[in-house]
Amino acid sequence: MISVCLISYNGEKYIAQQIQSILEQLEATDELIISDDGSKDKTLDIISEFNDNRIRLLKHKPFANPTFNMEFALKHAQGDYIFMSDQDDVWLPGKVSTMVKALQSADYVISDCYVTDENLKIIYETRYVKELKIRKNKFLALFFTTPYQGSCVAFRRKILEKALPFPTFIQSHDRWIGNVAAFFYKITFIPDKLMYYRRHSQNTSQFESPNPLYKRIWYRLGYIWGLLLVLLKR
Repeated sequence: MISVCLISYNGEKYIAQQIQSILEQLEATDELIISDDGSKDKTLDIISEFNDNRIRLLKHKPFANPTFNMEFALKHAQGDYIFMSDQDDVWLPGKVSTMVKALQSADYVISDCYVTDENLKIIYETRYVKELKIRKNKFLALFFTTPYQGSCVAFRRKILEKALPFPTFIQSHDRWIGNVAAFFYKITFIPDKLMYYRRHSQNTSQFESPNPLYKRIWYRLGYIWGLLLVLLKR
């Protein structure tokens, strides 16, 4: 069984296209969990219009923090294979099947993607542009731009069981789950570009200005501390 966890907040402009691109790849026994963080636009109406019993709509207590909205969604996932999704991207045909196939020999899989503007015009042919200084080595990835972009990954349930609950001090669910996977399980990078990663004025992006240095150092130390706590629980 596959669980796709999608978090939403005021996503009326793009969410229908993303939901459709996901549902087209799921079987009748799979699930799309959508956790909404208090949308005030037509997002909930758009979701309801799909009238698809694979969709499980959850209402997260508004907190204005996508990391803990995703945690809420993940806690409800029942599948053996877990995917995470933003509300404004578009999955390309074959994303689910390609990643599930890769998970037969790995625990956590990361694909590439096309980086686009709000109209899905391609800006970058790959996420791994030089200026981001993405490091795939798990130790370097603790300090540089994370390779663990949540919308580009899929993982086995055992990783979810180790990563939950999230430490309250983490900044990003992408980075947290990716670090847990890298340090305790087998991860694999695949070159396939399996979705359009949409960049626009309403979302946050690694392609925008980074946090101040002191914040980045503080966040990185938090992930290291969190990993040590997971290690102590083994």
